[in-house]
Amino acid sequence: KMRARLAVGQLTSTSCAKSNLAAVEILAQRAKANGALMLALPECFAFIGSNANETLSQATSLDGEIFSEYRAIAKKHCLWCSFGGFHEKALATDDKVSNSHIIVNDQGDIVEVYRKQHLFDVAIPGGAVLMESKTTLPGPARAAIVDTPIGRVGLTTCYDLRFPEAYIALAQRGADIILVPSAFTIPTGKAHWHLLLRARAVETQCYIGAPAQVGIHNQNRASYGHALIIGPWGDILADCGPDDSPTLAFCDIDPEHLRSIRTKMPIASHRRTDVLGLLLSTPTATAHDQDDIQKKDFPS
Repeated sequence: KMRARLAVGQLTSTSCAKSNLAAVEILAQRAKANGALMLALPECFAFIGSNANETLSQATSLDGEIFSEYRAIAKKHCLWCSFGGFHEKALATDDKVSNSHIIVNDQGDIVEVYRKQHLFDVAIPGGAVLMESKTTLPGPARAAIVDTPIGRVGLTTCYDLRFPEAYIALAQRGADIILVPSAFTIPTGKAHWHLLLRARAVETQCYIGAPAQVGIHNQNRASYGHALIIGPWGDILADCGPDDSPTLAFCDIDPEHLRSIRTKMPIASHRRTDVLGLLLSTPTATAHDQDDIQKKDFPS
């Protein structure tokens, strides 16, 4: 199989829908000119508001006017696109949105929609308190994978990154590349962004494409940047850095390289489903009890 080029985007989205669309158009143009077959865009590419009400009031359905304009970009440039987190009006309720990661093919058709599973409800040490669940419905548990011209692509979003079981499930289902479109805060980004993305690459033996928001969006919100592409051996292949926007990272996905790494270290065949099953069973003893058991069994 031939190598195929992935472009990963870095943006500074705001509450101005028009300028956000224009920035995505620039990246699509540049991705196509540089031979990419797929462009991955960050979470909140179409809108970052300064409060929950703004987010709710601008949410639209996937067949609405706003997302249709993004689909038109994919079609115009004949480019597969990962739109990594769109505020989709939730069908079930008026006061919530879905954070939807949408794959659009080079004809402008929606081929997959993954709705973010893990919601960010966190008080960041020395930073903001963000409560995503106030505005967002969690998506159903599923491993979303789509066949694309660059390979089998697994879909996740931002905070999902902290839950390795979601990534193992995608690897088990044959993912070659896993996308992690994000809008990481600066404190969490500095501490964990490169670290977690490299860990996910190593444990899944997949390429990781992590589009990112960067810089100041409004008076309440700034993002870490460093859109990354990581190889299946955990090596950083491209990093957009802490400032540039809008900009792209590129990587040629190499099926032979994937095969070689997985053959030399066949962790997929060593994975024990009985160990994975421990995630589902309730621990019978606490860590404290375990210490007591060990002391009884092995007198010092």
